Amino acid sequence: MSFGSRLRVLTATGPVVCLGLDPHPQILRAWGCDDSGSGLAHWSAMVLEALEEAQPSVVKPQVALFERQGLSGMQSLATLLAGLREKNILIVGDAKRGDIGSTMRAYAEAWLTPGKDFEVDALTLNPYLGLGSLEPALELCQEHEKGAFVLCATSNPEAQVMQRARRSKGLTLAAGVAYDLAQWIEARPTADAALCGLVVGATVNQADTGLDLSRYPNMPILAPGFGAQGALLDQAVQYFPHSTSVVATVSRSVLEGPFAGLAARFQKACFEVQPS
Repeated sequence: MSFGSRLRVLTATGPVVCLGLDPHPQILRAWGCDDSGSGLAHWSAMVLEALEEAQPSVVKPQVALFERQGLSGMQSLATLLAGLREKNILIVGDAKRGDIGSTMRAYAEAWLTPGKDFEVDALTLNPYLGLGSLEPALELCQEHEKGAFVLCATSNPEAQVMQRARRSKGLTLAAGVAYDLAQWIEARPTADAALCGLVVGATVNQADTGLDLSRYPNMPILAPGFGAQGALLDQAVQYFPHSTSVVATVSRSVLEGPFAGLAARFQKACFEVQPS
């Protein structure tokens, strides 16, 4: 089943909670692991064990926090991804890749090709070299029935100057990303409409950003910012009233705490996000 088809099933009754797997040093310590390559390997094994009980439908490993441990960290990531695939959990690789030409193609092949060490179901992409630069990745998504979440409106304050800047025809850069992505999909009638989604922070004021998601109701939304960053899961529908496929991500609010309590914390998050 394609990424888009699986996502439609998961979000058919409302937003789905995605568990961000972000092994920050403080998270490793909270789980009794050293901030080292071996500590990360131990943490990754504990995560796979904890997920047996928590049973998330979607997870989002933060690639940089594995990469910081060098070769051993990336081996831990590959092992973790293999374990997640065995459990049939939908994986969003949070790598934020973005480049041009053959370099973009190489990134895409590493993350979106079936059977590769770092194979994921969907990949986060950075469009600020121009959306056209992402075409090798988007084409590979179409070929292998994978997905992409393209950075659109992020909640970090330093992004506002650029993302709210106006293009020549009046759209903000953020709104332009959404428009260009919709045009890319429309030009490919055989492509799954859910192949490409947007990253829109739950704490973002969409109107101030110039973003009108009512124009793209079927475009999937990957929404960080819930939990520790302040957005409330029980208001996820209110944050994205026009979007039919919302993936609400939580990480620190679930991971910070003892290993034994992860399942209960995650299930509480899933309960909160369900529409009343």
